[in-house]
Amino acid sequence: MIATTMRRLAPAFVTIMAVGAAVAHAADASAWDEDQRSGMRLLAGAHPAADGALRAGVEIRLAPDWKTYWRYPGDSGVPPRFDFAGSVNVRSATVLWPAPRRFPDALGESIGYEDRVVFPLRIVADDPARSSTLRLTLNYAICQKICVPVEAKADLALGAAAADSKALIEAEAQVPVPTPLGSAGPFAIRAVGTDSVGGKPRIIVDVAAPDDAAVDLFAEGPTDDWALPLPKPIDGAPTGLRRFAFALDGLPPGATADGAMLTLTAVSGTQAIETRVKLK
Repeated sequence: MIATTMRRLAPAFVTIMAVGAAVAHAADASAWDEDQRSGMRLLAGAHPAADGALRAGVEIRLAPDWKTYWRYPGDSGVPPRFDFAGSVNVRSATVLWPAPRRFPDALGESIGYEDRVVFPLRIVADDPARSSTLRLTLNYAICQKICVPVEAKADLALGAAAADSKALIEAEAQVPVPTPLGSAGPFAIRAVGTDSVGGKPRIIVDVAAPDDAAVDLFAEGPTDDWALPLPKPIDGAPTGLRRFAFALDGLPPGATADGAMLTLTAVSGTQAIETRVKLK
């Protein structure tokens, strides 16, 4: 990975960031921590979630043609790392991941985001009667023709926002919905099986979706050190289903697929679902 370069602010990108910071109320968003390629800030939600957790978000804005990565980056890239140490009256901070897309690159295909992404947060306070302050150090990678590591910091008081950010509301709606295997809905992962090609095992996944809808599928192993290939569309699906396949490859040394829990994320337009599957 290339070492972090000195930050030199490009006027056009700085103007965009300055305008965005100016229109946000102090209680709604933190200041941007940005350079000419990307910027990060925290967003506060106006109302608690249904479970009582405080709502917030981490927004990353990218210059044109730059991208950043999902929790599993694919064939290349580095996932973002969120450090909330130093937060005040915060017991836990859970990061939610909006549906990503795949990008072809020189090393294969990566998984992530371009333009802008907001990661919704669920914050549980130690004492719900007291105010909370979120402090974040975010390490993330951005890539164009080169990849650059970025460290950004922000802090924000929670619980007194005047209004919900439209970006936060939209991001919450883009988080994949947990959906059991075999669900009968119009968009669902109906079946998961195995076969082999050239003596090597692979996973077969059938996804139900409207005939005219574009569908993509991502697969993750039970731990971060699994590096499963990206699923590819293949022929042979029953009527009304889309079939994907990926080799059962990229397991860490000493690991076995027997009994492993995979996470499958299917994306179709603005819809996204997440299904956990235990291999037999």
